[in-house]
Amino acid sequence: MKIIDLYIIRKFLGTFFFSLLMIIPVVVVFDLSEKMRDFIERKAPIKAIVFDYYFNFIPYLVNQFSPLFVFIAVIFFTSKMASNSEIVAILSGGVSFKRLLRPYLISAVILALLSYYLNNFLIPDANKERLAFEEIYYRNKFRNESHHIHRQINPSTYIYMTNYNVDMNMGIYFSVETFEDGELKYKLISDNIRWDSIKNTWEISNYVERFFEGSNETIVTGGKKDTIMNFTPDEFKRRSSFIETKNFFELNDLIEEEKFKGSSFVVDCEIEKQKRAAYPFATFVLTIIGVSLSSRKVRGGIGLHIGMGLLISFSYILFMQVSSTFAKNSGVPAMVAVWIPNVLYSILALYLLKKAPK
Repeated sequence: MKIIDLYIIRKFLGTFFFSLLMIIPVVVVFDLSEKMRDFIERKAPIKAIVFDYYFNFIPYLVNQFSPLFVFIAVIFFTSKMASNSEIVAILSGGVSFKRLLRPYLISAVILALLSYYLNNFLIPDANKERLAFEEIYYRNKFRNESHHIHRQINPSTYIYMTNYNVDMNMGIYFSVETFEDGELKYKLISDNIRWDSIKNTWEISNYVERFFEGSNETIVTGGKKDTIMNFTPDEFKRRSSFIETKNFFELNDLIEEEKFKGSSFVVDCEIEKQKRAAYPFATFVLTIIGVSLSSRKVRGGIGLHIGMGLLISFSYILFMQVSSTFAKNSGVPAMVAVWIPNVLYSILALYLLKKAPK
C-alpha cells in the first residue's frame, strides 16, 4: 500500500465520520423539537431520554443514512482533489483509474463491514431499548387492525379469528381445525376466545365442537372452556417495528416461524433481512458513482459535484423505500424488490466508470 492509498483512505474515512459528527446533532435537535411535547406530557425522565432513547437512536440514524454520508464524503474530498489538479497529477504519473479506485474500495469494504455489523447485531439490541422507550413516552396505544387472521399453530392444526382486540386480549369469532392425512378430524367454532392471564390459558366462550370419524360426526356444545394452545397474546400485540429488535440469527428463526404459521408478517421480515444486506452493498455502488462523477475537474467545482451527489443519494434512498413497498403491496419477492435499486444503480456506476477520466 502506497502513500497515495493511505492518503485517500484517511481522507475518505475522515470526511465520512466528520460529516456524521456534523449532521447528527442537527438531526437530534430537530427530532427532539418534534417530540418534546410528548415527552413533557408523558413525563419522560431526562435520563431515559438521553440514555434509553438518543444513545440508541443515533446508531439507528447513522446506519439509515450511511449511503448518503458515504456519497457526500466521496464527492466532497474527491472534488477537492480534482479542483486542486491532484487527480490529473496522479493519472499523468502513470496510475490507471482502476488503480486509483483501490483505496476507495478498501475504505468501502471497511464501511460496508461496519454497516453490516451494525445492521445485524448492534442496532437490533439498541432498538429494544429505543422502541420500548417510544412505546411508553411517545407512541399512541397499539391497535391490532388486522382482519381475518389465519395461523398454523402446529403441523396439523389451524386457527382463525375475524380480528383481535388487544385491550381485552380477545379474539372474535374464533375457530380451530385439525387435519389428519388431509382429512378434517376436528373443528371448533366459538363466539370469542379470551386470554386468562392468571391461569395462562385461553377461555373459549359459546363454542360448538365437531368430531369426525369416517362418516360419523359427534357434536358437543358448551358455554365456556379453558384450553392451552400453541400461541400467545403477545403475537397480536406487536408492531411491525418489532423485527428491528431481532439480530441476524433471531431474524432467521423468526422468518421460519412466521412461514410455518402462514403469517403475512413474513413479508416484513424478509424485507428487513434483505435491507440489512442491501445497504452495506450500496456502499460500493455509491462509492464508484461518487469517484466517477467527482474525479473530473469542471467549472462548477465542488458545488456542482455535491449537488449531483445529493440528488443521486437521495434518489437512491427514496427508490429503496418505494421498492420495498412493492414487496408489501404487490406480491413482488422481497429479494427482488429490495435489490432493484442496487442493480439499477450498479448499471449507472459501470456507465459512469466507463466515462470517467483515464
